[in-house]
Amino acid sequence: MFKKILASVGIGAAKVDTVLETEHLQPGQKFNAVIVIKGGDVDQDISGLDLALMTRVKVEGEDGEYFTNHVIEKWRITDIGMIAAGAEKHIPFEARLHSETPITEINAGYNQSHVWLETGLDIDLALDPTDRDALHIYPNDAVSTLMEAMDRLGFSLVKADVEKGFLRAPTFQSHSGCYQELEYRPNSRSLFGLQEIELSFVPETHKTHVLIELDRAFRGDGYVDLTIEHDHVNLSQLCDQLERLFA
Repeated sequence: MFKKILASVGIGAAKVDTVLETEHLQPGQKFNAVIVIKGGDVDQDISGLDLALMTRVKVEGEDGEYFTNHVIEKWRITDIGMIAAGAEKHIPFEARLHSETPITEINAGYNQSHVWLETGLDIDLALDPTDRDALHIYPNDAVSTLMEAMDRLGFSLVKADVEKGFLRAPTFQSHSGCYQELEYRPNSRSLFGLQEIELSFVPETHKTHVLIELDRAFRGDGYVDLTIEHDHVNLSQLCDQLERLFA
């Protein structure tokens, strides 16, 4: 009886560990994992298991900016049943990352972009144990080439973060409830009169949409957008497109 009481507050209770095949992924990519449930000191009934793809988002509040956790996508596994004391159960899991998963592996002066997979056991009448696994998210070829084009045009990536909200443009919009911003500044005085450029992405299966905010010294802020087809990614063409948009 005493062990059951301790297990209800997490002492000697079942534990969960999600073992990913790889933590190095791209937005929209499939991933595989094995969820390992280890029984504690007593038998416990597992009502279910939740996995959540998480990020940290910046929120503009009345009292200023603050950061909070945001669920990009969530999966639930049911019918797990009883886990006996000291037993171990392995559950294979396969899913696809949301196409709008923020990129974490970028060379920014100040990178506030973080993504992780959080796993939680739903145990009746007990404190639910959790597991957290950091993910390394790399840009797709379209985004990577666009970033290279910005570098070639004389702009440096100074900051990356994720903001709460939705992107909307005439031909596309985001759906995850958050969007990433990459903030660029010119290495020297810009030929285009630009003080700052912010890029945000809405990737799809065969193309990536880009919303570009331009901060000009004399004309204020403005927005332009472009779409990169994944089977027509060309660095030289992207440089030409950006120069026309910035002019």
